[in-house]
Amino acid sequence: MSGTLILLRHGQSTANADGLFTGISNPPLTAEGTAEADTAAQLLLRAGMQTRCCFTSTLDRAINTASRLAAAGATGTVTTDWRLNERNYGALTGRTKTAVREEYGEEAFTRWRRSVTATPPPIPPAALAELRRKTPFRSLPLAALTASESLADVLIRVRAFHQDRIAPTITAGEDLLVVAHGNSLRAYCAVLDDLSDAELRDLNIPTAQPLLYSFSGAGHPDVRGGRYLNPITAHAAATLVAAEGGT
Repeated sequence: MSGTLILLRHGQSTANADGLFTGISNPPLTAEGTAEADTAAQLLLRAGMQTRCCFTSTLDRAINTASRLAAAGATGTVTTDWRLNERNYGALTGRTKTAVREEYGEEAFTRWRRSVTATPPPIPPAALAELRRKTPFRSLPLAALTASESLADVLIRVRAFHQDRIAPTITAGEDLLVVAHGNSLRAYCAVLDDLSDAELRDLNIPTAQPLLYSFSGAGHPDVRGGRYLNPITAHAAATLVAAEGGT
């Protein structure tokens, strides 16, 4: 039998709470985000979903969420992979969503947030070079930090991660946990479910709600879209994310 893949967005970060374009910035979890991670761990434990290992991004909010799950016994070894990093919003990174909407207008704001192919304004070259000298990017390949990304760009790296690190292990029957970000997990769902651009545009991933995928022998999800361990809470939280302009 094939294994189960659990996808989990990190708990709330300080940038989430402040309404910022977070992207490649590296804010910590809030107290609420820490509590969300602990609740997710208990959900997994009660469901008997204890994985031997967990893959996460190289950004602190995802690593800290995964570490709390490991400390609670919901997973084992935590391994980072930059291909799970959040989408790079380029020059929008760190700005409030309200300010970007006011400066560029609703059409551009929506296109940059929800389109699969639109790329936000790039990080200027000098600022990009400075970022590459900082943690975590100074120890990563140049491909881990471009000037900006579309969601299509994220899809490419997430698909490669899945094929390299996840698919063979799931096929062998092992359960795995992936802790990542709103947009890298939207891309992951697109890979697993073969989502259309319209379906991907409308998908929102709430923080710290375990999403389970089980697979057929051919490696396809048994249930398209997976299933949340706490579906009522998860769908209500996703609705709130949509009301704020999306993941």
